[in-house]
Amino acid sequence: MSDAAEFFFAPDARYVTLSEVRLQTRQGSPAGNIDMVLVAFDERGRVIDFGSLEVQSVYISGNVSQVFKWFMENPEKLKTETWSGKSPRPDYLSSSRKRLVPQLGYKGFILNQWRKKQAVAIHSGFFDTLPNFDEVPEDEADLAWLVYELEEPENPNLFLQLTKVRSVYTKWSQAMQKVQVPEAGDLRTFESRLQSMIDPILIPEYKHPV
Repeated sequence: MSDAAEFFFAPDARYVTLSEVRLQTRQGSPAGNIDMVLVAFDERGRVIDFGSLEVQSVYISGNVSQVFKWFMENPEKLKTETWSGKSPRPDYLSSSRKRLVPQLGYKGFILNQWRKKQAVAIHSGFFDTLPNFDEVPEDEADLAWLVYELEEPENPNLFLQLTKVRSVYTKWSQAMQKVQVPEAGDLRTFESRLQSMIDPILIPEYKHPV
């Protein structure tokens, strides 16, 4: 929370954190819930500012129950052993298209109209799959990407701890243009893929020569 608060407010600001705050359109229809809203208040407890924080988790592909059961049988063995079965994998593509883009696009559009700052807490592996954003100075940004990583703690008796490794400051509108509009790949590469797919189904005399 403090990482987002540093972006939203002045250093001496007093604030509280609210979770799952409902957002509505002008017509009163639901626009979704904001994961967390940090609300700054004055000496009388009146709202003077706020910012939104979305925590972007990642979908997985594969079965997580087996490895979780293995871990829960004895969590301590995680320090010395490695799961030998097939591990679930992060599905970054689905996570960005089904979660990140809709959340920042729909809810974020309303917050941007209100000129309120937004922050996204995201794992470094997920962030690295996103397009390269045009960074701006912190005081010009209205969207901050708070990038975290699991790191080894100094205390060997503790498990991995979540640590912020960097902050990336952007403009909301520019970031949305990047994540919503893909950059086209090479046309010839795609055509070659099509050719390799149709070759097996063409009759011999019409097969593309190798």
